[in-house]
Amino acid sequence: MISASITASSTNTEFSHVFHRRLDREPLHAVRAEGNYIYLKDGRKLLDGGVSAAVTSIGYGDQRVIAGIVDQLQTVAFAHSGTFTSMAAEELADELTKDSGMKMALFVSGGSEAVESAIKLVRQYHLETMQPQRVNFIARQQSYHGNSLGALSLGNHKSRRAPFLPLFPVNFYHVSPCFAYRYKLTNESDEAYVKRLGDELEAKFQELNPNTVAAVFAETIVGATSGCTPAVSGYFKTMREVCDRHGALFVLDEIMCGMGRTGKMHAWQWEGLTSPPDIQLNGKGLAGGYAPLAAVLISDKVANVFFNGSRAFINGYTYQLHAVGCRAALEVLKVMKDESLVEQCNQRGLFLEKTLKMQLDDHPHVGDIRGRGLFWSVEFVKNKQTKEMYPSNVSFVDTIAKECILRGVALYPGSKGTFDGTTGDHIVIAPPFTITEQEIILLVDTLKGSIDIVLNSASELS
Repeated sequence: MISASITASSTNTEFSHVFHRRLDREPLHAVRAEGNYIYLKDGRKLLDGGVSAAVTSIGYGDQRVIAGIVDQLQTVAFAHSGTFTSMAAEELADELTKDSGMKMALFVSGGSEAVESAIKLVRQYHLETMQPQRVNFIARQQSYHGNSLGALSLGNHKSRRAPFLPLFPVNFYHVSPCFAYRYKLTNESDEAYVKRLGDELEAKFQELNPNTVAAVFAETIVGATSGCTPAVSGYFKTMREVCDRHGALFVLDEIMCGMGRTGKMHAWQWEGLTSPPDIQLNGKGLAGGYAPLAAVLISDKVANVFFNGSRAFINGYTYQLHAVGCRAALEVLKVMKDESLVEQCNQRGLFLEKTLKMQLDDHPHVGDIRGRGLFWSVEFVKNKQTKEMYPSNVSFVDTIAKECILRGVALYPGSKGTFDGTTGDHIVIAPPFTITEQEIILLVDTLKGSIDIVLNSASELS
């Protein structure tokens, strides 16, 4: 039987007082990061092929970003948003609203705070418009919107929700995801599939009473839960139409897939929408790992209700609008634009897609290769014809990820949940936009070699 988890040896045998995510293994000890590589205490270096969870956008150690952060620390490091703003926050809001077509931006420390703020923003929007009965939220199965209780309630990542189910409120509901590989019927066209999902969403509105639905939340491309899963053409247009028909807000979560990751600055720009969502969430690649930051982008429609109403949002965090975080993101955006990195992400993404499919499309244990830009996933199956998955007690993808690390490439495994929240395996590939074609070849060769090594060493997998 193969091992149950990724383990990592370390030369440090002293007890760690850090309460790590896992206490049954030692995490790898990073001592330096530069370009597309992370350097370890034991002397190894790893190509970041996605291990940063799609955070690292412009690569590590960019001196322009570091200089901007140092300058901000020497001027205004922190000014509490209850009283102050900063030039960094104002300029970042200008940039993001210009790029997205939104009207305003709110900055917080991470994606979960952004989702919590969006839930409250939706609620207060309906109070401002004299519709207090709108208390129900609809999201999708196999979605993930963050780790705080409200965000976990909204999403449907079963393993992360399980210990906390008794604590969740009752007014969060879920409909089927747009996941063509697993749920589109044989011989069903994209148009018919979209109609079926649109009808399901409409039915959920009717079940709840349309006048009680506050918003629909969706990841534009589903991230870690099902693995870089884009929707089929026309899906988000249909979702938007249902929301608009019934007066619910349409919220897109691009915390993982946004800020250039798909080859356009905003992932929804691929979807044929004629206008931006009512609320948009960004994080991760926004500041590229140089500082903790996420954003809630707010449309004219929503912002104007507040301007014409209470003129106050009942929400606040200590580090909201943090000047250093905002400056980091501002500098990252400048680098993206100066180096045309979003366009490069698109081109490198096409090369990654071609290389993955050339190497793995015919592999008997690769079920699907999906994604967009530099946001791709390989889903593994026990049987390619039937799409049968490995049992949940077999840590197939974790062992592949461990083997990749031993061979110098760090990817992002997703196990026990790709299909239905309890079974299914995939691995996410989301390198920095600065990755070269030669590094992409190295990454894919390493992944293929690691798959073969794991399969050859474990007879129960083949």
